[in-house]
Amino acid sequence: MTLDDLAAATGSSKSYIWELENKNPPRPSAEKLSEIAAVLEVTIDYLIGRETTLEAAEDKAFFREYSNMPQATREKIRAMARLLGSDAKE
Repeated sequence: MTLDDLAAATGSSKSYIWELENKNPPRPSAEKLSEIAAVLEVTIDYLIGRETTLEAAEDKAFFREYSNMPQATREKIRAMARLLGSDAKE
């Protein structure tokens, strides 16, 4: 994703996104951090360096999405996970 893409997706200017990336320390608002994290599909903790592994951030982003899904969809996902887990054991 380019700076232009991220700027457009978050309603920011390219120069603002560049400053966040290069200014030390950056000072984005909590709302802007949340928007950027959502677009990049990571957690705010990952963006600010509290979380060092992308895998953990991806898992948290998935579970955040999962928790907002309808109950029927969550049940289908759990059923698929059980099937995939049993395949791995074989």
